[in-house]
Amino acid sequence: MPESWQKSSYSGATNECVEVRTVAGAVELRESDEAHLILRTTPTALAALLSGVKSGEFDHHA
Repeated sequence: MPESWQKSSYSGATNECVEVRTVAGAVELRESDEAHLILRTTPTALAALLSGVKSGEFDHHA
């Protein structure tokens, strides 16, 4: 059974945020204002993405 969607406390009362939940060992992400579009990935892949973002690996794309 899927967990409930969670959003960052930084989002406050707005509905424009990224939400996350776990489902059967996977991680799902969605944009709250486009709730029908869901990205599913593994915890390992998401951790690698977040690590790359934090380290600046993708800064040259900005």
